[in-house]
Amino acid sequence: MARKKAPSKKKYGSAASKSVEREMKAYKKGKLKSGRSGKTVKSREQAIAIGLSEARAEGAKVPPAPAKKAAKKKSAKKKSTQKKSTKKSSR
Repeated sequence: MARKKAPSKKKYGSAASKSVEREMKAYKKGKLKSGRSGKTVKSREQAIAIGLSEARAEGAKVPPAPAKKAAKKKSAKKKSTQKKSTKKSSR
C-alpha cells in the first residue's frame, strides 16, 4: 500500500507575503532604501530579505533568520594567523 503524504504546513504567513510584496513594489520603482546607509537597494534578494525582516518585527509567521557564518570564519582566520606569528617570534 502507498503511504499518504502528510499535509504540509505553510512556511510563511499571509502577512509576511504582503510585507515582501510591498517591498518588492518599492524595489521595482527604485524607491527602496537600505537601512543604515540609506543607499538604493539594487538586489532582488536584498529586497526580499528586507520584507521578511519587517514581517518578523511585526510578529508575522516567518521562520527565524539564518545564523551568520562569516563571523565564525573570520575569527578562525585571526586565531590561525596569531598562532603562526607567535611561533616565528620564539625562534
